[in-house]
Amino acid sequence: MTDAPLLIVGAAMAGLRTAEGARRAGYAGPIEFLGAEAHAPYNRPPLSKELLQTEGHGHDEVAFPIRSALEQGVTWTLGRAAASLDTERRVVTDEAGDEHPYRALVIATGLRPKPLPIPDHGLTGIHVLRTLDDAVGLRSALRPGANVVILGSGFVGCEIAATAAKNGCAVSIVTQSAVPLDRALGPELGGEVRRRHEAHGVRFFTRDGLFGLVGDPGVERVILTSGVMLECDVLVVAIGSDPNTEWLADSGIDVSDGVLVDGGLRAVGVDGVVRPDVFAVGDVARYPNPLFDDVARRVEHWNLPTETGKRAGQLIAAHLAGEDCEPLAAAGFAPLPSFWSDQYDMHLLAFGMTYLADRRELVAGALDDECVVEYYRGDALVGVCGIGMRSLVQSYRSRFTVPTAAV
Repeated sequence: MTDAPLLIVGAAMAGLRTAEGARRAGYAGPIEFLGAEAHAPYNRPPLSKELLQTEGHGHDEVAFPIRSALEQGVTWTLGRAAASLDTERRVVTDEAGDEHPYRALVIATGLRPKPLPIPDHGLTGIHVLRTLDDAVGLRSALRPGANVVILGSGFVGCEIAATAAKNGCAVSIVTQSAVPLDRALGPELGGEVRRRHEAHGVRFFTRDGLFGLVGDPGVERVILTSGVMLECDVLVVAIGSDPNTEWLADSGIDVSDGVLVDGGLRAVGVDGVVRPDVFAVGDVARYPNPLFDDVARRVEHWNLPTETGKRAGQLIAAHLAGEDCEPLAAAGFAPLPSFWSDQYDMHLLAFGMTYLADRRELVAGALDDECVVEYYRGDALVGVCGIGMRSLVQSYRSRFTVPTAAV
């Protein structure tokens, strides 16, 4: 199947960066994108920020430019999800039953929001936020005076809360955590985030969950496990995400939590054997990062679709050129995760894996102003996060290095 393309399943940022990386590394052959969404690749972070609050903005405002290297020899099959993978025949079958052969395959199917944890009884007014269409639908519901209940206090939930509050909505956050962003930021910085939200009128119901819904035909009230009843015109479910790997169930690839890959982002089978022509990138990929340890993890930080795409592109080009990829794969993959979040006038920027920390230390500024917090696991720095003080936070990048023993 020497005339088969590089097939990228998932037409979002990670898939796009992989195609660019493969071209940059010398692959000049055909590329096919197979994407479940009808839209060409676009930037997701603005969905919970600018696009959610700016009427009239749509795909044009968030679309990634298609670079000249991808203007030729690229086929886009959009609005159609993958249904199964046959690694022996090197074929992906889509939901319409059409087959897509490949020379090399990239799994870039990303995540989907976790569903409402209780039956919705067909009520309207319940939203998630992952796609452009989700954002457009939610934007129209965040009208001034609307009672908005957000289930979950992670980044998506907090960013939607900030946008809704600025739009004049009455906002309540229901969370099982003690403070918002507890896992990522810890109790001190998370507590400060809560304080700033409350200063904008957001109410928090912590250590609580959803028990029931009332309404007809749309949701009108929500009942919490604590017995509290909240008026609700808009219910947003923001309790995390699951990897889109169901279509890989019979492929023989390890999908116990996303797609397990080696240091070259090549998929690993349930038998422990690397599949040299199958790669995974972005949020769906699970890999060890020697900057921290040898535990394979899925990391959903915003810069990693780009980093994994670049890395996979190198290996793909080498593989398709018939080169020995083992030395490159053995060199390991050690990207520095980064995340950022804008909420009101608060800008959060972080590097590392802050959630691995067992100790935090305020090293600059004050929590109620601009500040920098270091995150440690034992004596090892595993993360840093700042409110403002961007240049100081940026200076930490050079402090994250692979231990000599891991090189």
